[in-house]
Amino acid sequence: MPKDLLLEIGLEEVPARFVRGAMEQLKEKIEKWLEASRLAHEGVTAYATPRRLAVVVNGLADRQEDVSEQVKGPARKIALDESGAWTKAALGFARSNAVEPEALFFKELGGVEYVYANKSSVGVETAGLLPEALPAIITSMTFPKNMRWGAYDLRFVRPIRWLVALHGEAIVPFAITDVETGRTTRGHRFLGADAEISVPSEYASKLREQHVIADVEERREAILAQLGELAKSRGWEIAIKDDLLEEVLFLVETPTALSGSFDPAFLDIPQEVLITSMREHQRYFPVLDAQGKLQPHFVTVRNGDDAALAAVAKGNEKVLRARLSDAKFFYAEDQKGAIDGFLRKLESIVYHEELGTVADKVRRIRATADKLAELLRADEAVRADVSRAADICKFDLVTQMVYEFPELQGIMGEDYALKFGEKPAVAEAINAHYSPRNASDNPPASLVGAIVGIADKLDTIVGCFLIGIVPTGSQDPYALRRQAAGIVSTLLAHGLELKLSDLFRLSLDVYAAAGLGKREAFDVSKDLSEFFALRVKNVLTEQQIRYDVTDAVLGAGCDDVRRTVLRAQALQAAAGGDGRESFRPAAEAFGRVANLAAKGGDSRQVDASLFADPAEGALYEAWMNAHGRIVTATAETRLSDALTALSALSGPIAAFFEAVMVMADDEAIRRNRLALLGLIADDVRGFADFAKLAG
Repeated sequence: MPKDLLLEIGLEEVPARFVRGAMEQLKEKIEKWLEASRLAHEGVTAYATPRRLAVVVNGLADRQEDVSEQVKGPARKIALDESGAWTKAALGFARSNAVEPEALFFKELGGVEYVYANKSSVGVETAGLLPEALPAIITSMTFPKNMRWGAYDLRFVRPIRWLVALHGEAIVPFAITDVETGRTTRGHRFLGADAEISVPSEYASKLREQHVIADVEERREAILAQLGELAKSRGWEIAIKDDLLEEVLFLVETPTALSGSFDPAFLDIPQEVLITSMREHQRYFPVLDAQGKLQPHFVTVRNGDDAALAAVAKGNEKVLRARLSDAKFFYAEDQKGAIDGFLRKLESIVYHEELGTVADKVRRIRATADKLAELLRADEAVRADVSRAADICKFDLVTQMVYEFPELQGIMGEDYALKFGEKPAVAEAINAHYSPRNASDNPPASLVGAIVGIADKLDTIVGCFLIGIVPTGSQDPYALRRQAAGIVSTLLAHGLELKLSDLFRLSLDVYAAAGLGKREAFDVSKDLSEFFALRVKNVLTEQQIRYDVTDAVLGAGCDDVRRTVLRAQALQAAAGGDGRESFRPAAEAFGRVANLAAKGGDSRQVDASLFADPAEGALYEAWMNAHGRIVTATAETRLSDALTALSALSGPIAAFFEAVMVMADDEAIRRNRLALLGLIADDVRGFADFAKLAG
């Protein structure tokens, strides 16, 4: 008879940022164990609050499924010796599968005979598996940070204070450290009490009686509903940021929303400062009007009921007043300085011990940005703004405000720059050059901000690669992947005619002039090309370009990011969906051309007098006509037209292969035909590696 299973790990308060990951990890481990143990069930539900992680397995089978299967062993020549007796390999195979040697038999597979055994296993009762499996699952969990307590060796996210493990009505007996399992859970720390769980199905309801909403989605909906009601009753717009909502969600067990106010005089400070202070330091939701302007109110979520909310609000207002007073002081003090004074302070701040100070980085950004503006043929006004913005793009890092609120770098730079008399375009670029700050952010809107932003990110990436800091696996402490993605998105957003290889060369030249770096420029450039190719691949994936189209286009390189995306879009339109069948002959023809052209070396000298068949002349004429159209269309970024011109060659190519033998006995004719195919192959390879298209 199937029974439900409940496992609850009671803990001291876990940091909010760890809770969801821990909940999902516990659920995943339980599911994998159930599958590996051949235990049928009707689903696993996970629960989590700051003080508990739990899963309920519904309809868990009372025993494992019986299993009977044929297991393949060594080949006959290994399983039998010269006398026909079983070898050690065969005997070991029998022993490992718990069968007698006499039960082994042979079967042919792929023309080779192998020894086989019929392996049968009778399912074990679930109740007998749980006492060993559950503690193993718990102690195998991993966290970003662990701690030890008492004299125990166990490392866990926080000390375990109670354990509930029920299989049906029965307690699953085991202990971790000195905590033994039982059926008693704990309610809200202040509002609730201990509660006895009779059967797993009543877990959530019993906790609800003790002022704990264990279901994460139920708790989230409760928070959003309360915020919505509060906003509606006051006529407010409450700015709900997803990451703050996620944090609040795992800070409370019984959520109750409340509001408070602050002195409107603080609104003289830039609202980004106030919002950052409320969100990052106090976990408050800011209140805006319909135009997005900050109002002198805030909303927070209490871990408790609605008793004495007015007193709670006053306490929060007092704390916030102190925070905002500090911000107001920092804001006023910073404005007593000057940009030149802040820049001098950058000389003493180490950026990286192998790459110099922040001031050194700024000088490299300026040098790179100036060269980028020159490459782009920007007008004099833009070049002047680029130079000035690059010179002062990091000055706000040494202001008191950014020291207190690092999230405001760039934002404060723009505000202070305007107050210090800088041009609006320069001030805006100081803020914008950090963009995109995350995956949901947009690239800089202005060309000045785009150029300085690319220069800054490029300096960081190239500098790290030069000293051997290259992201591997999940390790990327300097967020180089994000910055490379930012460069790619900026190039695309502004349609900049900049090749990645030129970017790498510019930055490497700047570093060489400074005498920095310990790796060869050639090796670094090669690594950078591979690194950025993955970022471009991500862009194509996000645009839902087929995997084989992506591979084909990247096979022709991605030095020009904009044209790479356009090539992918054109090829997807031609080779995807309904067009796949009609495009296949062209793809096959291009693949054959590329394969044969590789045998002809680098020669592209075609002598029309050596044509021995009309099909050769027809193909040569078709190529000359198509080549001009391809070059023009590519230069004008009309990549669909370029592919159309290229595709027009598929008929003449097919006629050519039908009419002549490319590898003719006459060497001159053979070389001439290979040279002709080489001309076509160059245009083909410049667009895509068509051999990578799926059939």
